Amino acid sequence: MAHISRRTMLTTTAGAAAAALAVRGASPAAAQAAPTLAGLSGHDPVPLRWVDGGTPAELTGGTTWGVPWPRGAFAPDQQFSLTTDAGAQVPVQSWPIGWWPDGSVKWTAHAVSTAGPRAETYRLSAGTAAQPSAPVTVTSEGGKTTVDTGVITVVFPRSGEHVITSIARGETVIAKDGRLVASRQDKPEEPGRSESFTGRVSSVKVEQDGPVRAVVKVEGKHRRGRREWLPFTVRFYLYAGSDAVRVVHSFVFDGNENKDFINGLGVEFTVPMRGEPHDRHIRFAGEGDGVLAEAVRGITGLRRDPGQAVRQAQYEGRATPDPATWDQRVTTRLHWIPAWGDYRLSQLNAHGFEIHKRTGDGHSWVRVDGGRRASGLAYVGGPTGGLAFGMRNFWQLHPTELEITGAAGDEATATVWMWSPRAGAMDLRFYHDGMGQDTYPEQLDALEITYEDYEPGFGTPYGVARTTELTFWALEATPEAERFAGLAAANATPPLLASPPQHNHAAGVFGSWAPVDRSVPAKAALEDNVDLMHKYHREQVDQRSWYGFWDYGDIMHTYDGDRHVWRYDVGGYAWDNSELSTDLWLWYHYLRTGDAKAFRFAEAMTRHTSEVDMYHIGKWRGLGTRHGIMHWADSAKQVRISNAGYKRFYYFLTADERIGDVLHDLVDSDRSFLVLDPIRKLRDGAFEPDPKALGVGQTTDWGALAMAWLAEWERGGDPIARTKLVNGATTIAALPNGWVQADVTYNLADGRFAPMTEKTVSIGSLSSVFGLIEVMTELLGLIDDEAVKAKWVEFCRLYNATKEEQQEVTGASWGNLNLRQAYSRATAYAATQLNDETLARRAWQELRTGHAGYPENHSFASTRVEGSAVLNPVDEADLSTNASAQYGLAVFQCLALVGDHI
Repeated sequence: MAHISRRTMLTTTAGAAAAALAVRGASPAAAQAAPTLAGLSGHDPVPLRWVDGGTPAELTGGTTWGVPWPRGAFAPDQQFSLTTDAGAQVPVQSWPIGWWPDGSVKWTAHAVSTAGPRAETYRLSAGTAAQPSAPVTVTSEGGKTTVDTGVITVVFPRSGEHVITSIARGETVIAKDGRLVASRQDKPEEPGRSESFTGRVSSVKVEQDGPVRAVVKVEGKHRRGRREWLPFTVRFYLYAGSDAVRVVHSFVFDGNENKDFINGLGVEFTVPMRGEPHDRHIRFAGEGDGVLAEAVRGITGLRRDPGQAVRQAQYEGRATPDPATWDQRVTTRLHWIPAWGDYRLSQLNAHGFEIHKRTGDGHSWVRVDGGRRASGLAYVGGPTGGLAFGMRNFWQLHPTELEITGAAGDEATATVWMWSPRAGAMDLRFYHDGMGQDTYPEQLDALEITYEDYEPGFGTPYGVARTTELTFWALEATPEAERFAGLAAANATPPLLASPPQHNHAAGVFGSWAPVDRSVPAKAALEDNVDLMHKYHREQVDQRSWYGFWDYGDIMHTYDGDRHVWRYDVGGYAWDNSELSTDLWLWYHYLRTGDAKAFRFAEAMTRHTSEVDMYHIGKWRGLGTRHGIMHWADSAKQVRISNAGYKRFYYFLTADERIGDVLHDLVDSDRSFLVLDPIRKLRDGAFEPDPKALGVGQTTDWGALAMAWLAEWERGGDPIARTKLVNGATTIAALPNGWVQADVTYNLADGRFAPMTEKTVSIGSLSSVFGLIEVMTELLGLIDDEAVKAKWVEFCRLYNATKEEQQEVTGASWGNLNLRQAYSRATAYAATQLNDETLARRAWQELRTGHAGYPENHSFASTRVEGSAVLNPVDEADLSTNASAQYGLAVFQCLALVGDHI
């Protein structure tokens, strides 16, 4: 692979109708009236299936998904109906989440409850939706918000230390006093001084209020005494007819990494206990369908037998017969049987969990059992009701724990530990002392050996975040083992509905791509390549144990063939952090294939890169961090990494509100150019940012900003997004050399680039590989501007052209540009727009030559390495993450654009 110089990268970075529609995040009822649209075409019913296939046994209360529609098909107020393939009506709630420029709906979101008819496939059609027999209702009064699903009633206080006051089934309180807990210590290895904090609510907002789905957003900070820190946003999802509460928990680290070492982070409830200890049940999900079933006071295995019916009832989680009917040698001695009130399942790494129990505080823990990878669900309760509680990606996001305490008393405490207190403290400090890199020349020199761009004070985690998904079920009785296993499966991998690749492609969303095509041998060969490549990178996650609270979802950048490991400890070659659009590649792979593994791979990456690899508060809010050993280590803080284009796939496919928040927060990330100079290490003079003439590059920088504005515009959000998007594109196109014009300046107020008259050239290889090609493809399909199109097509045609062609048009050669295989998709785009068969053939030649990528004869096969050469058996292949991402995108777009010329 060709090495991309850091200097090149540094210099490279150196009233629509939709806006009148629903505000961001509004419920359908809150949306403004849609404009009158003439000549709507409508659309045939769309088939839907579960992403993971089959028919799920359980849901996490319900599921929500997105469906795209062609321009001009439906008005935003269109109603939709959902039926199973057998014709059964399914209650569904629908609302628009994206709009075309003409005001027609581009994306709709849909929600169904676990209470509705369930099938392997469905049909979504225009029409009146079936209503749930007991719609979910939301009322706010007296300092509280109450959500009633028809099965459970959940009360949210408007302030205080509880995020939930109570969860009840009828008159029975299943859980109460739901709270967020955290603890810290002031030294990493030693306990030192430890403090406990409780989340304090500052705001509660109802984002949706039924009839199928209700969403309550709770915000606040963790507090102890006068100190408030670790701001949180927690969303609660409830569905009609369901006894589940799905939770999406996000927090931001705003501490001092040298003094604040988190040693516990969790969500806990108080669970009232009813019945005798022998009728109180504990359940833990193991790996797969495994279930540990115990009682607080066990009556099996005793020296005296209470009777087979008694033993069987306890084991199955049913109420035992009246003790008067037991063998009295047991009944009269029940008080001698220990009551085990405390349990915990700890998953401190990705390869093993342990379960322990004890009779109570002050007594030793007894090992119960262990296993490899727990599904992440527990239960405490009895025949009259109890609480199942769990966490998604439980073992992947280790160190985690499910804990039950006090089950032998009147009230138990059920805690989901997102960071287990048994794991030791979270240490977020930078991994070295700077090694004397005190000046810019020293830092640039060090960059030449480790590829790490170090700068004192820049490797801080202040402002990074993490989002975790949890589910709580308020059950009417201890669940049977089979149902508990089904709940555990849903908790581990929440079922999701999706429309097929063919429909999504026909809807015209996400630019240039097409479903898998193996119609001719040449296309089939490319499809084989991208499948092998995707499989290799996906399976490296497990082979290399790329798991953990801060790491899961990311993959590594470059391989070290000598050590048979990825370069986890070599500066900029370690964690990928979205470098060269890995996220884009994974999402387009899913769009083309509809493959479940592809979706889950991309989903995990989006959850990670949207939170950990970017700053959510502080002076670098809205910026991401370049690839490195720690996700926040590198001093290059850039919009190309926080890129909204990497996140909008997940938002539109799932309607996920947390991702929606992140997308919205990126709209004003251009303000970061006021506080941080991207080329400070190369600049000769002082950095004096002028809001009317900022040094925002029109390629890598603007492309990332444009993605944020495009997402906000199509979501019907802040009108400034469309203004800046269109202003930027039109003023760049008006420059003498458009996207390769040198020394451009940007106006923060309106997104315009200052006009210039003389042709100059400045272009780097990274200019368009962070989403610029993709955002321009989409933008030109949305605006009618021939000047913008012509200038962009000129850029696409010239990047891989001869120096003479470049000089003829722009007045100068573009130099020895890298990544020519990646830019074959730009050539393909130009060929399509110009209807130029010669350019189409050139695009395929560029792809096959494989400059800085994979040539036609490149092997995508992997080799097994075992024995004493490696710690664990692994697969190796001649593949690099950056090259794979760009090869995948180039193949996908060449096939879609010039596939007929292959």
